[in-house]
Amino acid sequence: MTPIEIGLISVVAIIFLIYAGVYIPVALGVVSFVSIWLMRDNFTLALNLLKVAVGDSAMEYSFATIPLFTFMGLVVSKAGLGRDIYEVMTLRFRKVKGGIGMATVGANAVFAAVTGSSIASASVFTKVSVPQMMAQDYNPRFAVGVVAGSSVLGMIIPPSAMLIIYSFVAEQSVGDMFLAGVIPGILLAIAYVLAIWLMGRFTPGFVGGRMIEDTEWMSGREIASKTLPTLGLIAIVLGGIYTGWLTAVEAGATGALVALVIALVRRSMSPRAFWNALLETGHITAAILFLITAASIYSRMLGLAGLPNQLEDLLAGSSASFWTVMLLYVLLMLFLGTLLDTASIILIVVPLFLPLVEALDLSLVWFGIVTVVGAEIGLLTPPLGISCFVIKSTIDDDRISLKDVFMGALPFAFVMLIVLFILIEFPILSLALI
Repeated sequence: MTPIEIGLISVVAIIFLIYAGVYIPVALGVVSFVSIWLMRDNFTLALNLLKVAVGDSAMEYSFATIPLFTFMGLVVSKAGLGRDIYEVMTLRFRKVKGGIGMATVGANAVFAAVTGSSIASASVFTKVSVPQMMAQDYNPRFAVGVVAGSSVLGMIIPPSAMLIIYSFVAEQSVGDMFLAGVIPGILLAIAYVLAIWLMGRFTPGFVGGRMIEDTEWMSGREIASKTLPTLGLIAIVLGGIYTGWLTAVEAGATGALVALVIALVRRSMSPRAFWNALLETGHITAAILFLITAASIYSRMLGLAGLPNQLEDLLAGSSASFWTVMLLYVLLMLFLGTLLDTASIILIVVPLFLPLVEALDLSLVWFGIVTVVGAEIGLLTPPLGISCFVIKSTIDDDRISLKDVFMGALPFAFVMLIVLFILIEFPILSLALI
């Protein structure tokens, strides 16, 4: 077989193995290693490339952002800042039809800016938001759909684990990727709020809910105590990167320290919880390192096979326009999103399209935002919408089925698709802060 044929077979094999339940890095690493061995008929070369991939991943300075931001997010979550932001947001939106849904989106956007995890957001707000919406007669599908839809903000608004993974795959600055995610993340949050307002106005039956009596009150001091710690942490991390005072690694270290101080001042973290946060940080960091290492050997395999260049020549030969390429890319991500998780999509698809994007003289930072938003739609689509599964497993209510979660998330997946095309048409939205 030719290298091209081996490369094509390997990509199909990787997708099949991941869908069959094989651990993503194992599928990527093993298939890529064997493919290189077969292409060059040289076991030593394949082994040496694997050593290089491991060394490049582990020794990269910017890799330190992963444990630092992961630890910061875990500490913030355990400190209860998500619940505090939600309470303030609910107070502000209580008189609007679908107001608690809007509050959930707003709180999720702020929470995402200090955690970077859609899974954490889905877990926290399923426990905080859904019971309150159900108690006020909101449609169960709408209640879980809002949480599912807004949870994806954790993967777009920095610090985001998916933006970090993309930065390694595409060899881009982590700090640039973080800054590029700010406006698209805010845009998506605004689009969600607008969609909820439209649903409340034109499809009130789907939203449900009743007006909250104006009996709740919160003093300015209480509001400040619940919001200032989170807003201050966001200002330190993103403000430090934006002004150039801090690199992404330094911002992660500073943010982790400030988050720990906040937790200690609030007395919301026991020694056992601190130890658990450290252990969980280690587990997540090791898993992502394994992913990045496997992605590195996979990229080298694709390069040896010549698949990216072949794809570039194929599209160039057909005189494919910019929108033809992007529509093909979006359709591929949407298809894979029904089968694979976000990290798998990024690791499999991005190395294939990077040479083509560079040949079209497009920004790889902008392409990363498009990739993450497109891949994140998969978190809301069956049969493998991870956020939807997290919500179903977290919520303790037999009235809500997995089908209800997917159906409730469907309108928000459609909103994401609209925002994705806006980001493709107007790259400045992703590049304005860089």
